[in-house]
Amino acid sequence: MHLLSRTLAVVLLMVAISSLSQAASNVQIPRVSRAPRLEDFEDMKPRGAAKELRKISGFTQQSPSDGKPATQPTDVYIGYDLVSLYVVWVCWDSNPRAIRAHLTRREAVTPPDDDYVELNIDTFHDQRHGFLFDVNALGTQADALWSEGSGADYSFDTLWYSRGRLTDKGFVIWMAVAFRSLRFRAGQDDLWGVTFMRYIPHNDETDYWPYVSSRISGTLNQEGTINGMREISPGRNMQFNPYASFRNYRAVDNRDPSQPRFTQIDAQGKAGLDSKFVFHDSLVLDATLNPDFAQVESDQPQNTVNQRFEVFFPEKRPFFLENANYFGDTNIGVYRLSQMLFTRRIEVPSFGARLTGKQGPWNLGFFVADDRSPGLVVPPSSPFSGRRAYFAVGRVSRDFGDQNSVGVIYTDRELSGLFNRVAGIDANFRLNKNWTSWFAR
Repeated sequence: MHLLSRTLAVVLLMVAISSLSQAASNVQIPRVSRAPRLEDFEDMKPRGAAKELRKISGFTQQSPSDGKPATQPTDVYIGYDLVSLYVVWVCWDSNPRAIRAHLTRREAVTPPDDDYVELNIDTFHDQRHGFLFDVNALGTQADALWSEGSGADYSFDTLWYSRGRLTDKGFVIWMAVAFRSLRFRAGQDDLWGVTFMRYIPHNDETDYWPYVSSRISGTLNQEGTINGMREISPGRNMQFNPYASFRNYRAVDNRDPSQPRFTQIDAQGKAGLDSKFVFHDSLVLDATLNPDFAQVESDQPQNTVNQRFEVFFPEKRPFFLENANYFGDTNIGVYRLSQMLFTRRIEVPSFGARLTGKQGPWNLGFFVADDRSPGLVVPPSSPFSGRRAYFAVGRVSRDFGDQNSVGVIYTDRELSGLFNRVAGIDANFRLNKNWTSWFAR
């Protein structure tokens, strides 16, 4: 009886500790009367309207000493209005001269270069998908789509704002993420998953709130939660972006390598339309007609010493980026399911339509498009001259249980009666906190 009583007491104590831990990781977000500014934290403490923000502190190391308190304090202040989510990071440092901060190109703020902070928002609280926002101490941005098991896809770009400032006690970072840049269910007091991370390069230290242990497989399964955001919505908005261009140029025609020649293009005009429709708060329909990619960021150079393997450039064209991780991001050893859909192979589309989003436990991704490039890169004598390829892709997956999912994908490419059709099935099962299994065929 004494043994049974002690065992029961231990179990009740563990349940109580677990409940307290979960409660400590759940934060009620206040609605602010005015958007906070970086200037409200000049002395590393909030003043004025910034005092309305909710303070979060108590970061824990993930590395190098997993589970120990952070060596440098970090305070996060968070709030919202009807337009944006505001996060202000107050990063104290006992050796401010050791802080590393550079004005660099976008997306270049990850270790080991700079001190930076990272916000990961799981808006559907499914512990599978997240929106990642990185900012270094001077305000340089990076953003990504996070997929549990696959990590961050930094080809994703969206609209948000950040500023950073060094002080004699550390640095302060201000972030404003517009709700229109996120996808989520609009409802009363919906829970969002969240992790806050700070990287300190002069200690090679990674700190998290809540505690995210390296001894447990996964990140979002260790997330905290935020709630209390009322009357917010990603908006059932419609966007139409028409364009028109005109050019006259002379270029080398090398479609026939044995007979390269100059060709004169006179009075060539081009017009097109990009559009986006958001409905049911989480479904997005992208449509394009004769898209223009002239302003897309240039690719970084890649060395091609060995031509045995295909060169992969990240996708940066806006039409293909919305919810790109819904088309499959399962890694199984060296096999990557998402390579079944490498959209950079669609080079010169004249039309396209994509439907992506999440409805309950279902993750959806469909698109159709054509590609004129097969008929443009061959000489006029080729039977493929002037022809185009057609693409159709469908991907459906269903979440169930604790980070488990099953999905199917189908891809079809057709050109002049020839076709390449591939179907696949994949599954992800979380066995316990340390073991995860994948299956794909």
